[in-house]
Amino acid sequence: MIPAVRRWSWVLVLVVGLVLFEAVRRALVATGDPNFVPSLLLLGAAVAPATFIAFIAGRRLAYDVPALVVVLVAFVGGVVGVVTAGILEYDELRRLGGAAVLGVGLIEEGSKLVAPAAVLLLTRYRARVDGVLLGVASGAGFAALETMGYGFVALVESRGDVAAVDQVLLLRGLLSPAAHMAWTGLTAAALWSAASARFRPAALLRLLGAFVLAVLLHAAWDGIGGVVAYAVLSVISLTLLTVVVRRLGSHGHRRGRRGSTVPV
Repeated sequence: MIPAVRRWSWVLVLVVGLVLFEAVRRALVATGDPNFVPSLLLLGAAVAPATFIAFIAGRRLAYDVPALVVVLVAFVGGVVGVVTAGILEYDELRRLGGAAVLGVGLIEEGSKLVAPAAVLLLTRYRARVDGVLLGVASGAGFAALETMGYGFVALVESRGDVAAVDQVLLLRGLLSPAAHMAWTGLTAAALWSAASARFRPAALLRLLGAFVLAVLLHAAWDGIGGVVAYAVLSVISLTLLTVVVRRLGSHGHRRGRRGSTVPV
């Protein structure tokens, strides 16, 4: 792909996704046909995550992992994450009481790493930047499926009010890159870095630190709530992800200057 096209492909994903979503929404409002509801929920939940994946994939980084693997991780990671988290959280929320937010954060952040970890163990994709992209993809799949669930609940509770569904889809769509996607991107990047260091103690400690940080950010997100808290946590999460991506980009450029065959 031409570098400029790749770099700005996220704009195309966003525009096309929004146009399709609006077309389905108008059709639903005009006809009242419930057959449009699944399409509305799918598009509304997936546009923002897909756009952010395209944005990360378009950065000037030396990715090895192909697009098909990224899509599979988003799909499998989302399903495995939602199912695993849903089953485990059912018991945790009853047992832990006030400490449930930490338990939920631990379960969800761990479940979202299952698919990226499987790719690390079963394939040859070992570039550190691959971890960021696959982590973001897994978080995107999880966020999209979770948003579809919340959207469906909003539709049922509002007795078919499309405006209520729009609010849920818009809010969660805007926040998903700074939440599930950023957190899993950070932990997956640390996982790939630990693998590159052959899981030496220092690398494992960094991985543990990244995971604990993701769990704490997740717990704060669920436990505090509110516009101000979401804004602060979004800035922190996206800033951390940006720092990691920039460092990995600098690492790739240095390798290229030393004669590496890895494309930049």
